Formats: sequence, structure tokens, C-alpha cells
Amino acid sequence: MDKQCYFCTSSNKAPDYKDADTLRKFINPQSKILPRKRTGMCALHQRKLARAIKHARELAVIPYTSR
Repeated sequence: MDKQCYFCTSSNKAPDYKDADTLRKFINPQSKILPRKRTGMCALHQRKLARAIKHARELAVIPYTSR
């Protein structure tokens, strides 16, 4: 059974760097971005998600590490 892309199936159109709760779903406990195989994201949204997470880290919305 294939996983469906979270952003394709939900009303959210694209990942947003200001939405920390949603971004945390796609980060493991070591604060690494989860791969597409684990999350079931489509390629387009995975790239947008990675960019949003990196942007959120720069602006201190989410931490670089979970200490």
C-alpha cells in the first residue's frame, strides 16, 4: 500500500516555513529531514518541504538540533 502525499491530499497547498507543527511531522528526533520513502511525499512537495524546513531553521522557527 502506497502512502499518499500529505500536501496533495490535504487542503494545504504547499509547505509553509511558519507552520512549525506541520514541519515537525517530517523531522526525526535527531532533527534530520525524513526521506520521501518514509513520508510518502511526492517529489515536488518533498523539495518544497526541505526548503521550508531549512528556511524555518534559519529564522529560528524550528531548531537545528533537538538537544
